[in-house]
Amino acid sequence: MPTIAIVGAGPGLGLAIARTFGREGFSVALIARTQDKLDRLAADLGAEGITAAGFAADVLDRPSLVAALNAAAERFGAIDVLEYSPSDTAGGVLAPVDVRDATPENVQPQIEYYLYGAMAAVDAVLPSMQAAGHGTIIVTTGAGSVRPVPMYGNVAAGGAALRNWALNRGTALASDETGVHLAHVAIGVWMTDEAPADSRIPSRSPSDIAPLYWNLHADRAEHEIVVTS
Repeated sequence: MPTIAIVGAGPGLGLAIARTFGREGFSVALIARTQDKLDRLAADLGAEGITAAGFAADVLDRPSLVAALNAAAERFGAIDVLEYSPSDTAGGVLAPVDVRDATPENVQPQIEYYLYGAMAAVDAVLPSMQAAGHGTIIVTTGAGSVRPVPMYGNVAAGGAALRNWALNRGTALASDETGVHLAHVAIGVWMTDEAPADSRIPSRSPSDIAPLYWNLHADRAEHEIVVTS
């Protein structure tokens, strides 16, 4: 049974992606910081007939992230698909700031969170994918990585760094004929059934967006999707 590892798993997009791949016969490794939350998500998936388990890790603690991915591989076998979409802009060191207030001090944690975390995750799974001659890696950012969103100045900088690296790494993997497909998804909508009343940004349900990830894996034709409507 193939396995997908979802880094940044939560009750929104992560769960929707888990369901999409699980219904296609994948086992699901859920990775996020809180084990209790992961256990609840795994139980929900299990009730739907999807094999899933949680592995706690913090993407800012790269050794813990690598250890979680290794534990997932030991539990389920080699990871066939890696999806990386951590999201933590609620407050503290990762709080979003307007680009007018961006500083090295509030941009650097975003680089650590998005780019360095993704690099560590990819490095952990890539050798087995290359040895098998196939695999899919999908990284997710906000649309600020592609187009200006000044209110998320520091977050967008981290996302843009990840996007740049992912597209370059994906091009190199394709050129080397490794069989590994690396793609980027930028999400520029509210991932909810209803956007705030005063929002100019449209909304989409996570269950509507998740099939895009399956298509990236199954078709392997696209290297980037920007969701704006």
